[in-house]
Amino acid sequence: MPSRRSGIMRAAQAVLLCAAMVVMLGASDESRLDRLGHGMMCVCGCNQILVECNHVGCPDSARMIMELRNQISQGASDGAIQNWFVAKYGAIVLAAPSRGGFDDVAWIMPITVFVLATLGTAGVVWMWRRRWLRMAGAGIGYASAGPGAAISPEEAALRERIRRETEWQERDEP
Repeated sequence: MPSRRSGIMRAAQAVLLCAAMVVMLGASDESRLDRLGHGMMCVCGCNQILVECNHVGCPDSARMIMELRNQISQGASDGAIQNWFVAKYGAIVLAAPSRGGFDDVAWIMPITVFVLATLGTAGVVWMWRRRWLRMAGAGIGYASAGPGAAISPEEAALRERIRRETEWQERDEP
C-alpha cells in the first residue's frame, strides 16, 4: 500500500507544481512593464504607445519607461502607478480613458450618437414616406402625376412651356 500512496503524493505534487508555474508566468516585472506600458502614451507628441515609441531621439520615452520600471520595482500597484503618471503628466498619458465617473462618457457617447443618428434618419425617411403616400392618396403634387395619370390642360401647357425653355438649342453664331 505505501507505493500507491507515494504515487498519489507525487501526482499531487506535480499538479501543485504545474499550477504554481502557470500562476507565476504572468508575475514577472517585464510582463507587468509591458502591460502597463501598453496602457500609456508617450508624451513627446508622437501619439504612440509608451513602450512602442520609435520616435528617433525621443526626449520622453526612455525617461518614462525608467520611471515605470522604478514604480514597479518599488512594489506599487497598477492603479497607483497609473495615478502617479496621471498626476505627473496629466490624463493625456493614458492610452484609453479610465472607467468610472465622467470618463464613462468617452465610452458611451460614440455608440449613443450612432444609435440616435440611425433612429433619426429612419424617422425622417418614415415621415417622408407617410407624407408621400398621403399626398398620393389625396391626388396632390408629384405623387399623383404617375405615368398615364390624367392632367389638366393648364398643367400640360405649363409642362410644355418648361420643356421648351429648358431644352438646349444649338445656335448658329458667326
